[in-house]
Amino acid sequence: MSLELHDFFLKYPTNSKLIGDDYLFVEYKCPLDSDKFKMWTDTPFLSYVISGKKDWTSINKTYTIRAGEALFFKRGLYNTKQYFEEDYCTIVFFITEDFIKRFMDRNPEMFKQNDIHNVETQIFNINVTDSLKALILSIFSYLNQNNIPKELVEIKFNELLYNVLLNPANKNLLSFFKSLKQEQKINVEETMLKNFHYDLKIEEYARLCGRSLSTFKRDFQQYFKLTPGKWLNNKRLEYARTLLNNLDLNINDVCFESGFKNISHFNSSFKKHYKYPPNQYRKLFIKV
Repeated sequence: MSLELHDFFLKYPTNSKLIGDDYLFVEYKCPLDSDKFKMWTDTPFLSYVISGKKDWTSINKTYTIRAGEALFFKRGLYNTKQYFEEDYCTIVFFITEDFIKRFMDRNPEMFKQNDIHNVETQIFNINVTDSLKALILSIFSYLNQNNIPKELVEIKFNELLYNVLLNPANKNLLSFFKSLKQEQKINVEETMLKNFHYDLKIEEYARLCGRSLSTFKRDFQQYFKLTPGKWLNNKRLEYARTLLNNLDLNINDVCFESGFKNISHFNSSFKKHYKYPPNQYRKLFIKV
């Protein structure tokens, strides 16, 4: 199952969060029985680790984040792996792209001279200075107070962006922010080709692509000449056939890694497409 992070934290049963129109600040202690997860978000966020250690894997790279370190995540899909030596506790700042764009409009000089580069990456290492750590912990103290004005929290979120973006070590993130102003629409074709193997619903893919469901279906048809459901099924079956070559994966592994939620549906779909169920296909056509 793929977990949508922003919605999850909005509903997560804890009082340790502050919610605004275009931002969310939350403390999260990951359960010890939470080993590996597939996650996605349509809202960018910054994660600062209080304790513990976790791996975050994007399309082409894995990042390990430890206590005292921070990462910034773009809209996208991620795999995670938790380590169990110590409880994992993190402070998460969700900031919508609209909030970021308004910040840029108010601070044009900050973005004027920055060239766009290295914006294809999904995850950015954040250089954590003493001042940034102090700022994050000062915001953290608000979680134990009642009736904090939204205006005050928003000021702190703006201060957070100033602190991060004025640091030359975070120039790649500054470049990504600048690219948001030039990006007209998220590329449906690129997004789907990178993420088809996640078990998202069509509505969730639409959100990931920054579109309403109807607009997403229209744009999808234009790119792929198929409905999203038909294309996803075909693409996942092609990927599953490739995964069968990895004999370290059992059929259940192949099923879930290729984006299918149900093993019986996977078996029947594979047989319909390739004439044999996956286990028999492996025995007949893949050399051991």
